[in-house]
Amino acid sequence: MSSIQPCELPDRALLARYAHGGAYADCYTTDMAGIVSHAAYVEAFYSGAVFKLERFLLARLASRPSTDAQVRQLAAGERDTFSAWKVEARTDDQLLMCDLAGRTRSWLMVAQAPGGSGPSSTRLYFGSAVVPVVDKVSGEARMGFLFKALLGFHKLYSRVLLHAARSRLARAARAA
Repeated sequence: MSSIQPCELPDRALLARYAHGGAYADCYTTDMAGIVSHAAYVEAFYSGAVFKLERFLLARLASRPSTDAQVRQLAAGERDTFSAWKVEARTDDQLLMCDLAGRTRSWLMVAQAPGGSGPSSTRLYFGSAVVPVVDKVSGEARMGFLFKALLGFHKLYSRVLLHAARSRLARAARAA
């Protein structure tokens, strides 16, 4: 997974609004040869084997089932909810999802890779944000123990998800 690197959020990233004010935001990127559409990236990300495990858990533990058909609709811009998320913002090259509790965000973006591995290469971005909870007694925004305890796992899982989506896209390109 050395091809997956942490990076700063691009200035125009829809997730950038969460990079300040006490929220946690991260961004990972990888480049791949060829032109990858945003819809293909979204579909590869949410319908890959790794993410399907998360979908399975959400269906069983949170009663939020989802299907590959719903993923295709989300990727095509025909759906604004998916499993435990809703679309918060969308552009031609970005998708920002918010969990139904309003605490986390998931963001996907494609862009032409600068100085990529050929005349047409794509940079895939994946980022997350976690919004702090305001303590009712003190009024302070806090991330909480669970966030701190799971942050290392989250960083590894983010890299695994992006790697899985990239691999899925690469296999599809070779098969075409």
